[in-house]
Amino acid sequence: MLSIKKYISMNKQKNAKSLSLCMTLVLALMLMACGKSEDSAYQPTLSKKDAQQPLEYVVGIHPLHNPQRLMEVYGPIVDYMNKNIPEAHFRLEASRNYEEFDKKLYAGYFSFAMPNPYQTVLSLRHGYRVFGKMADDDVFRGIILVRKDSGIHEVADLKGKAVSYPAKTALAATMMPQYYLHTHGIDINHDIENRYVGSQESSIQNVLRGYVAAAATWPVPWKTFSLEHPDLASQLVVKWETKPLLNNGWVVRNDIPPQITDKFSHLLFDLQQTEQGREMLGRLPITAFVPANNETYQPVVKFLEMFSKTVREIEH
Repeated sequence: MLSIKKYISMNKQKNAKSLSLCMTLVLALMLMACGKSEDSAYQPTLSKKDAQQPLEYVVGIHPLHNPQRLMEVYGPIVDYMNKNIPEAHFRLEASRNYEEFDKKLYAGYFSFAMPNPYQTVLSLRHGYRVFGKMADDDVFRGIILVRKDSGIHEVADLKGKAVSYPAKTALAATMMPQYYLHTHGIDINHDIENRYVGSQESSIQNVLRGYVAAAATWPVPWKTFSLEHPDLASQLVVKWETKPLLNNGWVVRNDIPPQITDKFSHLLFDLQQTEQGREMLGRLPITAFVPANNETYQPVVKFLEMFSKTVREIEH
């Protein structure tokens, strides 16, 4: 017969084992619950609504303007595409400067892009093809601005002075003016100081404020600046201008579905047919976008080869 003391001791041991078993069971259940939570985090499921979202296509425009202005000018065109191509979603992305735009373009980041002709030619090596371009080739020329009170009358007067440009890769606003100076007796690598200031507006502002003796740009941003700041523009004069070349191109990445490219290009080329479209084009300002292909830009290829041999070496 068990003593009371021994009976109590046995019950304590039994209760301790039961308590331990219960704690182990509770802990196991908690771990299972956590495991399920983690599994669900790593295995998301798309709702029907998410699965039906249209694919996004990034549209890039080279730095014709600062990012805010570029969004104001080209945003309505991208909105128009979204309205008329509901199975796709187009997102306009601006770049702070030419270097940033170049990196995105040559990495294949943009689905559709409107590069300058130099960038258009180089993009063909990075998975793009030309499908269109800006019309109005006559406006695609370089211009060189000076202050009216600068005392600069001849190209030779720029020797020993500084000239501003948007970027080394800007064709109309940099390469074409540099070629003009070269053909008029200036060795751009030794006779002048070249300052690449990041954007068209910055180049204009540099000569306006007297930081440089002359500024290179092209007619489109100069016209915009003149309309928005007539008092400031009146202090400057277009001293020289270059011969024209082909205008900016439209390229599409090779892996974009043909039906999306066809709809995008059809809407783009027909903008001038409606009042709404003409209003959008007027903000750029150009009269139309027109079809083009890789071969269209052969004159640009020839200019780049000549420029690289005679003025300064560039990739071409």
